[in-house]
Amino acid sequence: PRNHLRPFEPESNEGHPLSDHGKTPQAREVDMFTDLLDGGLTSGQIVWRPYQEPGRDAVDVYWLFTAEDTGAAEAYIANQLPDSHTDQHRHRGFELVFVLEGEIADDQGGVYRPGSLLVQRPGTTHRMSSSTGCKVLVFRQHRVTPAPAAGA
Repeated sequence: PRNHLRPFEPESNEGHPLSDHGKTPQAREVDMFTDLLDGGLTSGQIVWRPYQEPGRDAVDVYWLFTAEDTGAAEAYIANQLPDSHTDQHRHRGFELVFVLEGEIADDQGGVYRPGSLLVQRPGTTHRMSSSTGCKVLVFRQHRVTPAPAAGA
């Protein structure tokens, strides 16, 4: 459920050190976001949609690419509203979470603020939450699967 892609039409590559001298630049599909760390997350350039996955409460998302696009990997920007959480889940592959704005916490007591990068390894089981709300950039090698709550 990708939001949209805009065709990227380069103005000119003449004189650029990486250009193929004399060749016409090819059109490509590129999503471009500006100033994500300085107001770009709330400027209207991102159209948030409800995260349609079991175990996600009060989370909106902008899909960069999905498992349907790639066969496994997915990436998105998540807008976790205040008091949002994820249910306990297990990672089938690596996941990178970069905190862009706000705070996110894990069930081990860790609190992560803007600029934090979390690397979840395959087999990791955890639950995340945000009491204040946050925005995070997420890259997953594979989708996660539900896991029993700790102590269950």
